[in-house]
Amino acid sequence: MRLGARVIAAVLTTATLGPLITAAPSCAATLIPAVAVGPQYDTAHVYVAPADMDRFATSFLATFGGQATKPAITTITPTPSSTIWQALRTPVGSVSLFGFETPIPYPFGGERTGYLVNDLDVAVKAARTLGADTLVAPFPDSIGRDVIIQWPGGVTMQLYVHNTKPSYPPLQTIPENRVYLSPERVAAFTNAFLAFSHGKVTTDDGRAPGVEIGRQGKSFREVRLESGFGKLTMLVTDGHLPYPYGRETTGYEVEDLSETLAKAKAAGADVLVGPYTSRGRNAAILQFPGGPIVEVHALAGR
Repeated sequence: MRLGARVIAAVLTTATLGPLITAAPSCAATLIPAVAVGPQYDTAHVYVAPADMDRFATSFLATFGGQATKPAITTITPTPSSTIWQALRTPVGSVSLFGFETPIPYPFGGERTGYLVNDLDVAVKAARTLGADTLVAPFPDSIGRDVIIQWPGGVTMQLYVHNTKPSYPPLQTIPENRVYLSPERVAAFTNAFLAFSHGKVTTDDGRAPGVEIGRQGKSFREVRLESGFGKLTMLVTDGHLPYPYGRETTGYEVEDLSETLAKAKAAGADVLVGPYTSRGRNAAILQFPGGPIVEVHALAGR
């Protein structure tokens, strides 16, 4: 399925020069097929040293609940490599956990998430049409096929399909993919991803409080999207970010933040930021054993 030259030009011109739109362009949306399956099939990609896999998995599951698959040694790249792989499935989001026993082939380790699609070839064609680069062309793995793509602005992700269709229950809450972008590239990414995901902008706050990125007294732009892939939050900044902001790629919504933080600390995680309250959220940033960093939040008043 192809976009005509005029449609492509219109999408790219809007993305590059025009204002941020609040829905995918109608002409593009009718031609770009819907490929999302559901947010319960999307996984945050977490890379740790093999020796840290059990510590991370135990701490993460103790914090959020859920269960893990049995670790398996496999090859997830199109070139020779070996990794221990494990899936962690919790009520607030899933993780693909990798512990490479060999050096990690480029560009693996740079992708933030894996999105399940209903047709990989159709999804890749649509992403390319909308300006995404194919960093790793489609390749088979032991349970399906994968591709690594990069959107305008440098947002890198995996798309994948399974040979046997999975069936997972809906999540209790939908995690957010947290993307840091420059003001120069936010429109290009947003327009491309909205058309690809058939998503919508839910909020666009040009005066978001700087406390949310460690810049008290300042403000920044935050844009939140929702689609069949779940939630995506764009933090548009000048890149003057204190640690650990920008290191967290996923934000998890929980029912009770205080209870979650207590579980996390008891399970060996460190609270790097917070808790604090801003714009109707209680939030904090955690670092789990092995190094991975996540944002955690609950609606204020819970």
